[in-house]
Amino acid sequence: MTIQWFPGHMAKARREVTEKLKLVDIVFELIDARLPLSSRNPMIDDVIHQKPRLLILNKADLADSAETTKWIQHFEREGTRAVAINSFHGHGLQAVTRAAKEILAPKTERMISRGIRPGAIRAMIVGIPNVGKSTLINRLAKKNLAKTGNAPGVTRAQQWIKYGKELELLDTPGILWPKFEDKEAGYKLALTGAIKDTLLNMEDLALYGLRFLEEHYPKRLMERYDVSTVGEGQDDIINLLNHIGRQRNILTTGNEVDYDKVSELIVREIRSELLGKLTFDFTTTEISK
Repeated sequence: MTIQWFPGHMAKARREVTEKLKLVDIVFELIDARLPLSSRNPMIDDVIHQKPRLLILNKADLADSAETTKWIQHFEREGTRAVAINSFHGHGLQAVTRAAKEILAPKTERMISRGIRPGAIRAMIVGIPNVGKSTLINRLAKKNLAKTGNAPGVTRAQQWIKYGKELELLDTPGILWPKFEDKEAGYKLALTGAIKDTLLNMEDLALYGLRFLEEHYPKRLMERYDVSTVGEGQDDIINLLNHIGRQRNILTTGNEVDYDKVSELIVREIRSELLGKLTFDFTTTEISK
């Protein structure tokens, strides 16, 4: 699946991030805890360079918690501080400000030694669409100040938002790379809703989702769709799709499986936790649950 989606407002966002970077002390890079690699934009490294960074794994409530812990350890071994949060319910938000203070402690100490009183930490929030940037800002600010939506591409213009006396946040439009060179990353992003469904072939996406579950979470797949075993290969996946369609009575007037509707159902159930908390990127040997 090759996806090209790089609206003009995103190209503009990259320029704006570069221009405003000098105004902030730290960058909050927000990623999806279910996709710790696939939801990272390779352009961000080029844009922020050596600016201090805190990696925030959002939507941790939807991810496999054991894998999230492994990812945090992995990033910190690489020298990047990371925290896991659930911005929708407000869980883990104190860890964000605490980690930012710790990252910037050397700079703060230098300022104090020179007789300079440090002000509020100024942070820029960056990330691809639909990882929850505006929701995080709203939670931190305790007010519904940033425009939010559950579809990619909602935020358009930069805005500063104060969080008490400790933090000032600069929201930015989501930045998504113009072409997915990694086919797997494209599918994973699509499965979690980071790409507009209108750009996708839902049957291809559903088949990918079933193959992924078959390989990594076979027990959940069997329990959800009442199958005793799962096989391997394209024919087995097609048979499973047919089984689900007939099991749920998703049929056409000719008593054939309605592939469009059953595909939409599978994708919707993967996204809505009906198959449990899922992680789509792994740090070590793949798991089976």
